[in-house]
Amino acid sequence: MKNQIHIKVALLQLLPTGTMDGNLEKGLEACRRAKEMGADIALFPEMWNCGYEIPEDLERLRGLAVSRQSKFVTEYQELARELHMAIGITFLECYEPLPRNTICLFDRHGREIYTYAKVHTCDFGDESRLTPGDEFYVGELDTEKGIIKAGSMICYDREFPESARILMLKGAELLLVPNACPMEINRISQLRGRAYENMLGIATVNYPAGKPDCNGHSTAFDGIAYRPEEAGSRDTLLVEADESEGIFLADFPLSEIREYRAREVHGNAYRRPEKYGMLIEEQVEPPFIRRDARR
Repeated sequence: MKNQIHIKVALLQLLPTGTMDGNLEKGLEACRRAKEMGADIALFPEMWNCGYEIPEDLERLRGLAVSRQSKFVTEYQELARELHMAIGITFLECYEPLPRNTICLFDRHGREIYTYAKVHTCDFGDESRLTPGDEFYVGELDTEKGIIKAGSMICYDREFPESARILMLKGAELLLVPNACPMEINRISQLRGRAYENMLGIATVNYPAGKPDCNGHSTAFDGIAYRPEEAGSRDTLLVEADESEGIFLADFPLSEIREYRAREVHGNAYRRPEKYGMLIEEQVEPPFIRRDARR
């Protein structure tokens, strides 16, 4: 295809250093390397400022949190402007009554596109000590290749089809997904499914092996299951990292994704929302009642 637009996302599969200052410097250097590799967007794993640490002691937890206006975040904002490259920086965000698990996406001009806090916190574990987010956002991301509509999920958000679906309904073409957990066949299959059923690209960044409870395997899917010139379906996987630390580049064929969305049958083409009222009912019946669930 001629004159096709490609968006390159750098999956920054990095080990945290053990200090916030160390993570800042290591992350800034990784962004510079991503730019040298030709990236349009650099994406960090979940809560990069503290390396996804959630202490039981609430004062220690609050001490790890930073604000959107903190040096840790604004350094990446300034670097995005300097490098002319979008950066999705993740952090434990200062918030009341408890911190939030957050990503802030800056475009190549250093403009804030959105700040999203994880909606589906893992309330059965350490994230019960975090404040859940309250909305999913889609923004128009200005890249050197043009405008792309981007949104985010964070880790456990992936396990709810509604997360990706509402982002698709808001116009998202690419989802940027920070992560911090073991990525195995089932979780990777969830991402494959979210890309397929919503006809969009998904880039997911995990911590490498060496970070407890993480194993790398950052992935990217383009969501294009069928091509007119090819018989049958195709694998939508663009890249799957190994367990090692590194920067992995995912090349999303944006023009082809848009052409595919304009002709294929998934996404919002044949939905029947008038039949889905039960999806927004709040009552929970056995066997799904959990005492620690926050609603």
